[in-house]
Amino acid sequence: VRSGARDSMPGMMDTILNLGLNDKTVEGLAEESGNPRFSWDCYRRFIQMYGNVVMGIQAKSEEQEEPFHGVLEKLKKSVGVTSDSDLTTDHLKELVKRYKALIARHTHDTFPQDVMQQLWGAIGAVLGSWKNDRAIIYRQQYGIPSEWGTAVSVQAMVFGNTGDRSATGVAFTRDPANGEKVFYGEYLMNAQGEDVVAGIRTPLAISNMESSMPKSYRDLKRVRSKLERHFKDMQDFEFTIENGQLFILQTRNGKRTGLAAVRIAVEMQKERLISQKIALLKIPAESIDSLLVPVFDPKALKSATLIGFGLPAGPGAAAGRIAFTAANAVTETRKGNKVVLCRSETSPDDLKGMLHSQGILTSRGGVSSHAALVARQLGKVCICGAGDININYEKRTLTAGKVVLHEGDYISINGSTGKIYKGAIETADSEVKRVLEGGLKPASSFTYELFKTVMKWADKHRSLKIRTNADTPLMARQAVSFGAEGIGLCRTEHMFFDGDRIDYMRQMILAVDEVQRRAALKKLLPFQRKDFVGLFKEMNGRPVTIRLLDPPLHEFLPHDDVVRRQLAEKLGVPFDFVIDRIKSLHEENPMLGCRGCRLGILYPEITEMQTRAIFEAAAQVLKNKRGIRVNPEIMIPLVGFREELSDQLGIVHRIAREVMKAKRVRVNYTVGTMVEVPRAAITADEIAMEADFFSFGTNDLTQTTLGLSRDDMGLFYDEYQRKEIFSQNPFASLDQSGVGKLMKLAVDKGRTAKPELKLGICGEHAGDPSSIDYCHRAGLNYVSCSPPRVPVARLAAAQAKLRNS
Repeated sequence: VRSGARDSMPGMMDTILNLGLNDKTVEGLAEESGNPRFSWDCYRRFIQMYGNVVMGIQAKSEEQEEPFHGVLEKLKKSVGVTSDSDLTTDHLKELVKRYKALIARHTHDTFPQDVMQQLWGAIGAVLGSWKNDRAIIYRQQYGIPSEWGTAVSVQAMVFGNTGDRSATGVAFTRDPANGEKVFYGEYLMNAQGEDVVAGIRTPLAISNMESSMPKSYRDLKRVRSKLERHFKDMQDFEFTIENGQLFILQTRNGKRTGLAAVRIAVEMQKERLISQKIALLKIPAESIDSLLVPVFDPKALKSATLIGFGLPAGPGAAAGRIAFTAANAVTETRKGNKVVLCRSETSPDDLKGMLHSQGILTSRGGVSSHAALVARQLGKVCICGAGDININYEKRTLTAGKVVLHEGDYISINGSTGKIYKGAIETADSEVKRVLEGGLKPASSFTYELFKTVMKWADKHRSLKIRTNADTPLMARQAVSFGAEGIGLCRTEHMFFDGDRIDYMRQMILAVDEVQRRAALKKLLPFQRKDFVGLFKEMNGRPVTIRLLDPPLHEFLPHDDVVRRQLAEKLGVPFDFVIDRIKSLHEENPMLGCRGCRLGILYPEITEMQTRAIFEAAAQVLKNKRGIRVNPEIMIPLVGFREELSDQLGIVHRIAREVMKAKRVRVNYTVGTMVEVPRAAITADEIAMEADFFSFGTNDLTQTTLGLSRDDMGLFYDEYQRKEIFSQNPFASLDQSGVGKLMKLAVDKGRTAKPELKLGICGEHAGDPSSIDYCHRAGLNYVSCSPPRVPVARLAAAQAKLRNS
């Protein structure tokens, strides 16, 4: 009895095997099969699964041993065996008796003997598992609607635990870790399917079957070819061999790492199994990230302490503090620490901890275990089945030979090689990044060739332009190497925190009149001009959208008295004066206070200085006779009224004329606004009459639309997730039915008033594939994200075009 959900959710939904066995039918199965040991093994497995899933007999905490497993281990120890398969029929009968006693102790009820009661109990439990915490977290992570629900499949049993001619396993038509076209998988002799997935025993590689069960292996290879030709995608299929006869239990599109997703799509297109468009749609946009993840620094590796090996199940390099429970992984991450989740084996209940971890290490289980499967899908570094490692939850230790590590100690894992190291090892840039930055020849990197192919396809099919959020020439250079076509947001306030600048900025803020403010701003002007020169040179004619000063002024002032005293000494003013000025600038709600265009209206000399810096920089670059072009776009923040934008436009145009006349140069420029308050969206037709472009600042637009502070949301976010009030974090993925509707209203009103109005987005949502899809549908011209997200956005934009064509 298993789930039949609309979208595959591996390990999240409950399954029950061997349903229908009771004290009578177990004897019938023994007689029919001629194998009493097999029959009683099936019965004890059924009682364990039914007791756990339907009757709720589970460990109360992550540190506690699963109750049925504890009874099993105690019996094995008392009869002197180490493997489940060594238990005799009499041992299994005793185990059934002890399992029933465990159920009676925990539930004050008996294990049901009525098979229909068993069936309906199992159906109810599988349906109920749609609402368990791990399934909810998984759906939110992958954008699966909760209203879809699930079906329940009741399937006739076949048995892999009838003896030495039987087996069970999981196979992939290609390697899900790196995408190579090899037959990949694992199996266990004389076992049932859950043994493989649960990771309780470490299985054998599928290649071993060629010698141990040659006929079944040949059958499997034929099935592999048929499935891939039919589904035109890498398949993950479960099989059972019962007394030499092969049965395929299910198949689905296999979960894979980002690298594997890219390689499989590219190679299937080359094999003419799929078209270029289908290949693009088969690559999760987020998976491009995994081609850019760091690897361990080769120099640091030379002095690293290798303590063990495991099965490489999720490529990449991860280092962090050891966390033995999912709860601890979450806690440490919230403290700002990086963690590696270390478990004997993971269960679906560990999902939250896995999401918060840099990497996952298990001492048991194989490459098709729950840990490996989920890690690949999450893009997490993962090593499974590390037999050299012993984890003791009670003592909070991880032992590898003579090395003993405690919870909180650092550990490093290489999910590409399976190597485990003591301590934290420094990481280095990925091959792709090294090629893009000129440190490695393209021909030397197979990964880069895959990346280049997919990006070329994406650029061919997308219509959205991709820009970046960058405040420094270095960030701009990196973004251009990733394929950015301009800067969609330069936050000028970030330029004021460097070196002496912060002192001049504070001098300006503490000034008591315009004369003092202008004197401080005059000192800041050369710094701003130099910064803009660097950006214009790097972008060479690509649009550079520069947002004028946005944050409230108090954010630039020191918070502790030691630094305040130092500031008073530098400025030559009394300490009490500094304190009084800081108090006078205090705001009860600064997020909605004196910031954005309100600063420029209150202190027009700030807008003047920043505008002058932009145009003097543009003039300097244009006059250096190197053929570098400039394309500045000046963005006025937090506009809610047409009159606010009109006020600031007057200053910008006046200063632009002054500078261009003085420098005898012509600078082509545009002026627009950020749409980040609801009123701007509602009155977009009025504001569009003044603006050349709109850029949606969806971070603040989400806050002002939802009446929600992203800084304080943590107080209730977990509960909102659990109750599915939020299907996704609205600050990570655009709230399309709320904020999205405001955006669409602004698009329609703005373009009605001014058809040539250019529209973009520059909030965090601009790097989220689901939000990019919405931006395409809403009719935006570009999205602007952080430099590392540019490749993801390029692919997501192509997918949006293909999906909505």
